[in-house]
Order: sequence, then structure tokens, then C-alpha cells
Amino acid sequence: MGSTTRPELAGTHGMVASTHWLASAAGMAVLEEDGNAFDAAVAAGFVLQVVEPHLNGPGGELPALFAAPGGPVRALCGQGPVPAGATVEHFRDELGLELVPGSGLLPATVPGAWDGWLSLLRDYGTKRLDEVLRFAIGYARDGFPVVPRLSETIATVRELFRARWPSSARTWLRDGAVPAPGSKLRNPALAATWQRLLRAAEEAGGTRERRIDAARRAWSQGFVAEAVDRFVRHPVADSSGRSHPGVLTAQDMASYAASYEEPVTLPTPEGGRLAKFGPWCQGPVLLQQLRLLEELPVEYRDGVATPETVHHAVEAAKLAFADREAHYGDSADLGVLPELLATGYTDARRELIGERAASTLRPGSPGGHLPRLPDFVAEERGAGVPPDPSGVGLGEPTVSPNGNSRGDTVHLDVVDRWGNMVSATPSGGWLQSSPVIEELGFCLGTRAQMCWLREGLPNSLVPGRRPRSTLSPSLLTRGDEPVLAFGTPGGDQQDQWQLCFWLAHARGGLDLQAAIDAPAWHTTAFPASFYPRGWQPRRVLVESRLGAEAMEQLRRRGHEVTDAGPWALGRLSAVGRDPDTGMLRGAANARGAQGYAVGR
Repeated sequence: MGSTTRPELAGTHGMVASTHWLASAAGMAVLEEDGNAFDAAVAAGFVLQVVEPHLNGPGGELPALFAAPGGPVRALCGQGPVPAGATVEHFRDELGLELVPGSGLLPATVPGAWDGWLSLLRDYGTKRLDEVLRFAIGYARDGFPVVPRLSETIATVRELFRARWPSSARTWLRDGAVPAPGSKLRNPALAATWQRLLRAAEEAGGTRERRIDAARRAWSQGFVAEAVDRFVRHPVADSSGRSHPGVLTAQDMASYAASYEEPVTLPTPEGGRLAKFGPWCQGPVLLQQLRLLEELPVEYRDGVATPETVHHAVEAAKLAFADREAHYGDSADLGVLPELLATGYTDARRELIGERAASTLRPGSPGGHLPRLPDFVAEERGAGVPPDPSGVGLGEPTVSPNGNSRGDTVHLDVVDRWGNMVSATPSGGWLQSSPVIEELGFCLGTRAQMCWLREGLPNSLVPGRRPRSTLSPSLLTRGDEPVLAFGTPGGDQQDQWQLCFWLAHARGGLDLQAAIDAPAWHTTAFPASFYPRGWQPRRVLVESRLGAEAMEQLRRRGHEVTDAGPWALGRLSAVGRDPDTGMLRGAANARGAQGYAVGR
């Protein structure tokens, strides 16, 4: 069954798995108080904003997939759109930019996480807002333990904070020093913001739903939106090497509300249906990869993928992500997704997978939809790793040029004893994104950096449209029952590391924990979604536990293999449920000694 770092958990009452043990514990506490999976997910999600502020925050976004027994899978979109003032003309022609910066105020989209979490709580939860928010408020007010990666992130951007983002220095440094791993860190301003939102809810009175809606309005039409509007008018340094004010306004925030949409689903050979978000984000690339691999050999030996399996998976990823670059986005051609997943198109694309590593970007023309690529990609000007001209930061790099793994996002999965299931990948508003809005205790996200500054592309910068997000939770059903929720942080790597997990679990026969622990890999052979948008056409990063001989076989096939270390790639978590027995299962990533599953 493969070696594991810890056992797969099993129980009948509830399971919560996430990228931080405090969030998992908070979610489980809600389940113990007879809350359901939606209540628990909201509680855990807010705790993650506090304890992993380098990976997500209140100014970020929330995509979540969820289902109840007997009902369809739904997709909650808490991804805010591009502001009304964020036009290609303004960025490219007036400001002279070639790319949307990766940090600062210009790439801010409308913050969507607050409205997303509260919409989920109002429509599907049972608890009051104060009952689920109290854990996060307590950690922000009284303090939480600093994990090593948080300390490292603050150290990396300390000089930026001290020289150019003083509000961030006052929030995250202690007398100019970086908080040490294991020390206690507080964010009382954020706690005060949440407490003020709770007061707005209580003053509204009435039903639970009425109070939640009052807290939503206090955010989008009240003091939070007013503070954001004031703050973004002042120029700040960003990764373009210059200082710019933002374009996000209070009106942008007032016009936004989280929404529900239908996910795209794909039948699997194992007898289920795998759900992902639609092609406004990168979600369907996992489905494309699985379709490409349906007719190719996938083999695991002692819990480790064979070199041939890794080669086929990497080549499938190259084709799927090339299609992402050419066809995905909130301005994608209508009807392109069914063509991307069609049997005829998949069969033709599979023929492109040979014995050698491909070295060019090869998007297809599904159903006659011609590839639309920006000049930056079509001319391969982004190949390699372009330097960051400012030293301000690269936005959300998942893997550094030397192969060291970097976090960028969080993830959580929940299942309750009634069979309700949630998979969520919150992100954005990282402490290194932009300066802290000091009166609120958080900063804005930078998701608009994923848009191109050229008109007419699927992922062009267009006011009111969503950037093509990398955030990509997954949920599997059998019949009308949810049976598996999983996901990982990792930017462009999310749907590659999820592929590693899926192949190990569904085709390699490993349990959830063994599948998460199995050696992982990914390629960088397509344009990165984050500034400065570089790529390396034949590069593959693998965990050394794959084996020296396997790495050498991959090199002989033409891959430029980087040994990323034994435990470096992915931060997966997963929960499952057997509808026949009611048995629940949970597992979480051991890499980084931070993710945990809890349950009973």
C-alpha cells in the first residue's frame, strides 16, 4: 500500500483536513458542537487567514466545491472581478506596463473571501457568524504560533516593509525584528475589524440570515470598503520598479457579491464523476490530463510511480496547460470546454505524447477554436526566468528557480456525519502582496497579475471579469453521493500535484494518506500565471524519493530533471466517505510539518 508518514484517519462523526493544525482543530470543534460541514469549513477558513497570513488573508478570494447527499455538486465563487478602472489602456498605454505587476495596489481585484464564506454560512450552515468567527478572532487578538515559513517570508520582505511599506513593518515586525518560529504573533487590528463586523450583524437583529447579510453589507458597503477606497488612492511601490496608486474603489466592492455556479464534471473510469470549476480558472486542466492518460499505462511499484508513468503525466500536463494558456479565461470562447474534453480531440492530442520530452508550447484547436496567445507567449519571450526588476517580490512563486518549494495558498476539506462535503482553496491577500491597510489589519490581493495586457484574449484584463485563477479544489461523487474532496496549494502546480495524488489513489490503489505521501513531481513547461510569467520548456521537478534511476531514465527521455528534495512538492489534504457504511476518512500533507487531519 506504500509507506506513509502517519495513518489514514477513520471515523464516523466528522473529518477536517487542512494546511494548518489550528484550522483543522477549529473546524472539528464546530463539528463537535453539532455544526455541519459548512459551519466547520467557515470556521477553519477564517482561522487560516490568521495563522497562515503569508498564504491567504481577508483581502483574498475563495473558490469552494461542496455537495450534500442526494444533491448536485455546487461551486461557490468568491473570486472578485477586475475593478472598473483596471483597463488595458490604463495599464499599458497610460502607465507603460507590459505586465500587470505582481505586488502593490495595481493588481488588486475585488476582495471576495468575506462574502464567499458568509454566503456559504448563510445558505448552507446552521451556526451564527459569531459562533464560527470566534476562533479566528481569538487567535488574531491573543496570538498564534509563528510557523517557520511565515518567519522566513517576513524575513525575505523585511527591507521592503521597512523602506517602502511602513504599515506592513508595524504589523509584522517586532521592534524591527522578524518574529521567530514558535513565537507568538498577534494582529489586534484584524480582530477589531471582525468584532466591528459582528457588531453590525447584531445591531441588525432578526434572523440568523438577516444578521449575516448585515455583516456582508458592513464589509462591501460600509467601513471596510470606505477604508480600502481611501488607502488605494496613495501610490505604493510594486514589482514594476515604480510606485502606483490602485484602481479599486468602494463602488467596485459595493457592486460585488459571491455567486454559485455549476461545476464541470467528468466521468472517471473508476465509476465516479470528478467536479472542478469551469474554464474561467485552471480547474479543467486536471480533467484534460486525466482524459489524456486514460489510454496510457499508469503503474506504481511499492507506492512509487514508474518513470514511464511520470513521463506520460508530464507530457499530458504540457498539452493540457498549453490549452489553458490559449483557451481558458473569463473571456473564453463559448462552447470551448466541451470540445477540450471531447473524445476526438483528446485522442488526437494523446498522439502527440511520444517517447521524448516535448520542448515547445503546443496548444490545440478544439472544435475549430483557434489558439489565442499574447505576444509574450507566442514569441516565447517569457521562456526562462525573467528577473524581477524591483526586488519587491514575485507575487506568488510556488517554486523558486533553484527548486525550493514555496507556499502560496491554503486548502481545507471537511466531511460531516450526514455526508455533507466541502473542498475549498482560499488564497490571496498575502502579507507580501501589498501594504497593510493599518486600520483594518489586512492587505489587498494581487490576483489581476494573472491577466494579460492585450485585448481579445481569453484571459485579457477586462473590468468586471475574473482573472484566470490557479485555485482549484476537487470533489468526487458516485451516484448522487459525495465521496472524496481534495486539493492543494501550489499555484500552477495545483492540478499537477492533484494529478499525482489521483493517480496514486485511484489507479495505484493507495489509501488517502499513502497517496498524499507518494513522491510527487511537476513541470514548468508553460507560462507561469504569476509575475514575471516565465517558464522552462523541458524542466521537471521531482521528489528524490522517486529514485536516482528513475530520474536518470527521465533525463534520457530529454527532461531537464531537478531533484527538489525528498519532501518538497505539494501540500495536499483529503477527506472521503463511504456512503454504504458511513465510514469517514481523512489525510493531510506531512511536508512542512504543518498540515493535519483531525476526526473521530
